[in-house]
Amino acid sequence: MEISEIKTLLTHEDPQMRLRALVALKDYDAAAAVPLLVEQRQDDAFLVRSFVAMGLGRKRSESAYAALIEMLSNEPDYNVKAEIANSLGLYGKRSTDRLVALFKASDNWLVRRSILAIMPEMECPEQLFEIAMLALEDRDETISQAGISTLALLADTAQSQSALEAILPTLQNKSWRSRLALAYALKPFDQPAAKDALIQLRQDEHHKVVAAALEALLPS
Repeated sequence: MEISEIKTLLTHEDPQMRLRALVALKDYDAAAAVPLLVEQRQDDAFLVRSFVAMGLGRKRSESAYAALIEMLSNEPDYNVKAEIANSLGLYGKRSTDRLVALFKASDNWLVRRSILAIMPEMECPEQLFEIAMLALEDRDETISQAGISTLALLADTAQSQSALEAILPTLQNKSWRSRLALAYALKPFDQPAAKDALIQLRQDEHHKVVAAALEALLPS
C-alpha cells in the first residue's frame, strides 16, 4: 500500500480502515511509520491505539519511545496499557523502571501478566525479583503462580537464595495449581532445601503435583 493511501485511510471514520492502514505500515521503516503512528496515539478506538502501541515497539526510535511513555501516562484502557508494556520491553533495560512502576500501580491481570512475560528477556534480575515478589502477593492465583515461575528464572543469579526462600512457603498452599507451579519452579535450584521440598511434593495429594515433583528430581 502506498504511503498516500495509508494517510487517507488513517482519517477514515471506520476504525477497521484505520487498522488496515496501521497494519500496512509494517512495510515501511521507522522514519516513515513512526510519525503516522504517533498521530493516531489518541484515536477514539482502543483497538487502534493498541495497534499504535504495537507499532511503536516494532518501529523503534527515540520519538517512538517518547510517544509510548506519553501514552502510558494518559491511557485509560488496560488492554492498550498491556500492549504499551510489551512495546516498552522491546526497548530493553531503559524501560525497566517504567515497567516496575506500572506493575506496582496496576492490579489489572493483563497488565501484570504482560510485564511478567516481557521482563525476563530484559536482563534485569533485580527488577525481575521485585515484581515477582509483588506477584506472589496478588489475589489472582494465575498471577501469583506466574510469580512463582518467574522466581525460578533467578536460580542462577545473585537472587537465587532469596527467590528460593520466597517460593518455599507455597508448599503449604491449598491450591494444587500453586503447588504444581512450585514443583516446576524448584527444578533449577541446586540448594538442598529445594530438593527437600521436591521430596515432600512427591507425597502430594494431587497426582499432577506428584508427577511434576518426580520429573524435577530426575537428573538433567
